[in-house]
Amino acid sequence: MALAIGMVTTDSADPKALAGFWAAALRTDVSGNYGEFVMLAPSSAGGPVLGFQKVPEERAGKNRLHLDLVAPVGERHAEVERLVGLGATVLGERGGDAEGFVWTTLTDPEGNEFCVAEH
Repeated sequence: MALAIGMVTTDSADPKALAGFWAAALRTDVSGNYGEFVMLAPSSAGGPVLGFQKVPEERAGKNRLHLDLVAPVGERHAEVERLVGLGATVLGERGGDAEGFVWTTLTDPEGNEFCVAEH
């Protein structure tokens, strides 16, 4: 049997608050709240379970792993605005190459980078 990604876990200062942001962003629900560890149900669009665990250290530097979200063609800007309304911050827009691949890089409320693509 091959390995599979079961969960992507993010270190967090406030797991409950960060899980709330991501639950709203992905239009899903919290499936488990264990105080210092909170899990989301997979979104209806699929993907792994997301987990958020409390850690004492502050985030330092650029994260080495990030989520790439995909918006339907023509809806990326609207999704980015919705995410900003939930507490995300836009860092910039990238791409626009010959293949038409473009994305916006954002941070969640704790500064973790992620992208919203359209292709």
